[in-house]
Amino acid sequence: MPPVFRFAPSPNGYLHLGHAYSALLNHDLARDSGGRLLVRIEDIDATRCRPEFEQAIYEDLGWLGIAWETPERRQSEHFSAYRAAVDRLSAQGLVYPSFESRADIARLVAERESGGAWPRDPDGAPLYPGAAKSLSAEDRDQLFGQGAPFALRLDMAAACARAGSLRWREAGEGPAGERGDAAARPEAWGDVILARKETPTSYHLSVVIDDALQGVTDVVRGVDLFWSTSVHRLLQELLGLPAPAYRHHRLIPDAAGQKLSKSTQATGLRELRAAGASPADIRRLVGLP
Repeated sequence: MPPVFRFAPSPNGYLHLGHAYSALLNHDLARDSGGRLLVRIEDIDATRCRPEFEQAIYEDLGWLGIAWETPERRQSEHFSAYRAAVDRLSAQGLVYPSFESRADIARLVAERESGGAWPRDPDGAPLYPGAAKSLSAEDRDQLFGQGAPFALRLDMAAACARAGSLRWREAGEGPAGERGDAAARPEAWGDVILARKETPTSYHLSVVIDDALQGVTDVVRGVDLFWSTSVHRLLQELLGLPAPAYRHHRLIPDAAGQKLSKSTQATGLRELRAAGASPADIRRLVGLP
């Protein structure tokens, strides 16, 4: 079977040079290997994703000369698939609800840090500090009955014990030069959120389900997502899903050497195109032939 690649942007802003590099790299790898290229719209955040940004994504990719298979998969149209995956994990006893607000969690972290630094995940966010896992069934039912907001979290310790040691094949390079056989460390993320009351999925869960359902064989994405692969490998193992090959690539920095943002107009594809840049110029700017 030919390899299957995917470019999976979120329509919450306009594409910039960093997106262009990732899209072009996926396109080139698919072309050179005789493979397929998919475009997936990761639009689970209904508050930030907008149709005009989705349309702009297609326009920018077409202008770059990228061809992909249609129709595109929109995550917002497949919540039932993600909900079913959460149900499967719940049936294994690996999911529990937490009811703290973001403000509650910030307060708990501050309290914990009065006695020393509280552990952070690879993105720098504090690990979940609450005790929702120990709530009684009666207390949970009461909170549900009151309509309290909640997040469904993965019991990381139990999940890791069930899955055992996990690895993945890294064809690119991690932040510390990791290559080849990479060891997954999902425990570094703590009890990650799988879904919320208002959104029945999360990035980690939906990307794993989508890659499996779409037959993605090669995940090519930025090195900022390198350690997210640990959580993805864990969910793949728990749900009996295949593990693609991974290739994490360098990021395109802004003038200050920082990761690009969709608010960085100087590197936005629409702005560069309006200023007279050509697709060949974009390839040169991101270091592709």
